[in-house]
Amino acid sequence: MITDLIVKNFAIIENLHVQFGHGFNVLTGETGAGKSIIIDAVNLLLGGRARGEAIRAGCDEASVEAVFDLSGETAVRQLLTEQGLENDDELLVRRIVARSGKNRVFVNGSAVPLGQLRNLTSRLVNIYGQHEHQNLQRTETHLMLLDDYAGLQQPLNDYRQAFQACQGLRKQLDDLNLAERERQQRLDMLSFQQQELAGAKLIVGEDAELEQERSLLQHAEKLTAATSGGYDILYGGQQAVCAQLSSVAEQLERLQSIDPQLAPLAETLRSSLFNIEDVAAELRGYADKLDFEPQRQAQVEERLSLLTGLKRKYAPTLEELVAYQEKIEAELETLSDVEGHRDLLQKQLEKALGRVLAFGRELSAQRRQAAEQLAAAVETELADLAMPKARFKMRLFDLPEPAADGLEHGEFYLAANPGEPAQPLAKIASGGELSRIMLALKRSAPEGDGVRTLIFDEVDAGIGGEAATAVGEKISRLGEQLQVLCVTHLPQVAAFADRHYQVAKSEAGGRTSTRLQLLDDEAQVEEMARMLGGAHIGERTLEHARELIGRSKGIA
Repeated sequence: MITDLIVKNFAIIENLHVQFGHGFNVLTGETGAGKSIIIDAVNLLLGGRARGEAIRAGCDEASVEAVFDLSGETAVRQLLTEQGLENDDELLVRRIVARSGKNRVFVNGSAVPLGQLRNLTSRLVNIYGQHEHQNLQRTETHLMLLDDYAGLQQPLNDYRQAFQACQGLRKQLDDLNLAERERQQRLDMLSFQQQELAGAKLIVGEDAELEQERSLLQHAEKLTAATSGGYDILYGGQQAVCAQLSSVAEQLERLQSIDPQLAPLAETLRSSLFNIEDVAAELRGYADKLDFEPQRQAQVEERLSLLTGLKRKYAPTLEELVAYQEKIEAELETLSDVEGHRDLLQKQLEKALGRVLAFGRELSAQRRQAAEQLAAAVETELADLAMPKARFKMRLFDLPEPAADGLEHGEFYLAANPGEPAQPLAKIASGGELSRIMLALKRSAPEGDGVRTLIFDEVDAGIGGEAATAVGEKISRLGEQLQVLCVTHLPQVAAFADRHYQVAKSEAGGRTSTRLQLLDDEAQVEEMARMLGGAHIGERTLEHARELIGRSKGIA
């Protein structure tokens, strides 16, 4: 619901900040005070058209902000997360209209396109009256209102799941039914790729081993010189290190009887000799394994070149090359057995379509029953809203084939006066009629389209007396479940308000400005008296206002 509305430099509003509460909020004031301007300001936040002439004279830009309480608004919060916007318990939306024509839109501090704002706020607020934002004029919402009224969410979900499964199979079949020429071209290409990859006999990790081997072959002479030559120096050649160390060790061992201190030195030298002999043996073994065959180096280079070319063509690593080979082999199998796969998909599709039709017919039967009940409930409500002769219908039209929301399209029809044929509501209803019909629908199905803040403008157009009292009572009861803002000129309606706001003009420094004030009990009585008696307010008018308020509270 809207908790705060801030308007700056819009029309004759200089700076306005008002807080609204849950329930029935009524706005009243003299003609020309600016009630419609406030509705126009809210309409800007719903994506309505911005006009430069709406900017207050002498100012370069106007701005409208609103704070929404998102408690219980799970769908809206999920949408914020999906769009990468800050998701909190409150939502702040702001729209700035510049005289230059440049518009800026912000959601929780982030700049967004106007369409994104419209998509978001249309889930939070509906305005009913002489404004561009007319939810009832969007026929796609009519079926949703019927489903919500009848509590058909589960049957609808069952149908949608079956429909989506059917669509998935249909897409697979469509993909399979490629033109024969295209399929053959695909087969030829995949066959070539498969043969090329299969002929390479790919082994994961082979490229790393070959790189290592190539490095060894490229430095074979250096490696041979180091290992074979090292062996000769340490052990195999004349005056080898091991022979000389052995001679020194023998001399020390013979002399240790003369000086025992030489014994540990002889031991250390003998131990080092053993280690050096081991190193020499390892060097000889390494040198014996070195392969200097020029053809082997050519083979390694050729193999690496082949693998590099395959990586460049199909995938950057051997692991991905192997995975790609497996993928095209599976696709080849599918394309080669296209007839068998097509027959299998066709049978699955026929079965899935049977489920869609079964769920759809059950949903259709419940909708047709609910449509009659909804029409009767709305007509009952309209009778109390100064439309006693109105005939309201929900017509369901069979679709040529199943669609995402069922087997039919639904639309509201209205015959406002006796003897007239029912016609599409979206085309013939006036603003006042739309407001009253929506009030009737909301009274019949409070959760309706899921929008929890309703703004009624001209809902009481052309009515008075007992009908006006009925309108006030119905809005009051609707306010027990939803947030309702209502602009009215009828005291019978205003008397039911949970919060009463007065819209008034004031003049300062030669400039006119609109203000919006929440009235206390006594101020509400005075405003009601003004609505009842005009400029001349006497004690009897005040008493009448108190009586009207008291009576409405007793009814509500």
